[in-house]
Amino acid sequence: MTPAEAGARWRALSARHVLLDGFHALKHALRFGARVELALAVDPAATRELAERLAPDLGERLAATLLEVPAETLRELVGRPHPTGVAALAEPAPADPALLPPPAGRGAPLVVLDQPRHLGNVGAVVRLAAGVGAAGVLTTGTVDPWHPTVLRSSAGLHYAVPVGRTEVDRLPAGPLLALDPEGEDLRGLTVPEGALLAFGSERAGLTPEVRARADALVALPMRPGVSSYNLATSVAMTLYHWRATAR
Repeated sequence: MTPAEAGARWRALSARHVLLDGFHALKHALRFGARVELALAVDPAATRELAERLAPDLGERLAATLLEVPAETLRELVGRPHPTGVAALAEPAPADPALLPPPAGRGAPLVVLDQPRHLGNVGAVVRLAAGVGAAGVLTTGTVDPWHPTVLRSSAGLHYAVPVGRTEVDRLPAGPLLALDPEGEDLRGLTVPEGALLAFGSERAGLTPEVRARADALVALPMRPGVSSYNLATSVAMTLYHWRATAR
């Protein structure tokens, strides 16, 4: 396939596929079962060498997947290519909250981001959830959790854990612990099996709808005078507590 043909195919696919921006996003997507339709690299040999060091399990698949294109072609298609000179398009796989297992089947907590605003934070939370083995990440509000910026921040780990968008009244069943400064100190609690852990937006905090749905308000320890933590940091602290105290 010539660079011109690759560019034409990219444009035809881009409307219904998501961007995997960089080697690491492509690596994780392939590793966790994504259907990658088109993968481009400025220097396929360098990409394969990177795979030999960082993802030897994917060497053959990458070699069969990558198409070489000039750097200017990648810039035209992506805008601001990743430093690794790799980009790919894959079928999205948004989670349907109605199909997630019930609390007893989940075991691990499900992260709920209540009307988040910062795309990078959403991606960082997906990456955290995948790393610690959370049951999934659901968002409410208008932000698309499969937005290209979110995928870039998650390094393609959307395919390692269920990620989707829902409404508060469609949240899965399970005890909901909502993080709020007025809540009970997290350090004295055990996260119940199959719990939902809800985190408010970076500016507005929890919505009234999530507060009403919550079974308990839970607070992270914080030094007096400090107003808040970063959203992804709050999720990381809470998931670490769950992992450290899980039976």
